[in-house]
Amino acid sequence: MAIAAAISVPLTSPTSRSLTSFLPHQSSPSPILQFNSLRKTVSPRLRLVAAASMSVEAAEKASPASFLDRREAGILHFVKYHGLGNDFILVDNRDSSEPKVTPEQAVRLCDRNFGIGADGVIFALPGINGTDYTMRIFNSDGSEPEMCGNGVRCFARFITELENLHGNQRFTVHTGAGLIVPEIVDDGKVRVDMGEPILKASDVPTKLPPNKDHSVVKAGLDVDGVTWNVTCVSMGNPHCITFGTEGGQNLQVDELNLAEIGPKFELHEVFPARTNTEFVQVFTPSHLKMRVWERGAGATLACGTGACAVVVAAVLEGRAARNCTVDLPGGPLQIEWREEDNHIYMTGPAEVVFYGSVPL
Repeated sequence: MAIAAAISVPLTSPTSRSLTSFLPHQSSPSPILQFNSLRKTVSPRLRLVAAASMSVEAAEKASPASFLDRREAGILHFVKYHGLGNDFILVDNRDSSEPKVTPEQAVRLCDRNFGIGADGVIFALPGINGTDYTMRIFNSDGSEPEMCGNGVRCFARFITELENLHGNQRFTVHTGAGLIVPEIVDDGKVRVDMGEPILKASDVPTKLPPNKDHSVVKAGLDVDGVTWNVTCVSMGNPHCITFGTEGGQNLQVDELNLAEIGPKFELHEVFPARTNTEFVQVFTPSHLKMRVWERGAGATLACGTGACAVVVAAVLEGRAARNCTVDLPGGPLQIEWREEDNHIYMTGPAEVVFYGSVPL
């Protein structure tokens, strides 16, 4: 499979500033950068040749709105977004209930060396069961998670662009984790009603025996002969949260070898559906820091559902209050677990990286 991509980068983005340094001086006003590349390799799955060209055209000829309206057979038009560095390929799929990309194609598109590069592909599909839209995701390994917190913020910003909406907006979105309600707020960030956390051990799911009201809270988990204290929470997708080992000192998350320890949690036999794993450091009752190993994506810069699960676990273990700033490698999220409705609210950014096209 050869990949030919045309990428338009908004001039406000850091990426565009770095790429324009490769271009000769242009006198055209308000340019949008387009990068066209064709790659071919000896790999039987994906062939790559170095043949690249760059061009600049006026913004009025390649506006985001006109770009998203394009319909060409065999060509996938997409927008790349990121939420705190957790990046996604967003696809307008509103004309069909079936994703335009297969899981196998998603793996190739997400490849950071031979593809576009992303943590996953997200599809905006027609709503079902009375919702405005449906969101589906294929991870970079081709698996399909139930939900993604950073992804749903990117999804909400994508919808406002597709529909040319302005100001505060609120949507109902059907996901594999149930109903999710994102809202664009005044500062351009996205606040998402993530619903209620699932704490019953069998529903997370985990085979660890419940030790507190049918839940697993600060229970021992043996990983390669080391006992970690873990709390298990589902945000529609499974999470295992740990603040450190049994009898150990406070966890210093920056010192972890995540690539080594993360898969051992993800694939542990007590998690029949695998698990996302969050390693957490507590600064104050309202300030936490986490690193995450995501099921199906590995180490990522941010995980929205993970940040929500972390605050739930911190409250259950008596380590934090219900409203916390959670620092992730890509930046902070504000997470509130409201006592009055038991819902979790996540607030954070979602930003455009570039617009592109690729043949499938």
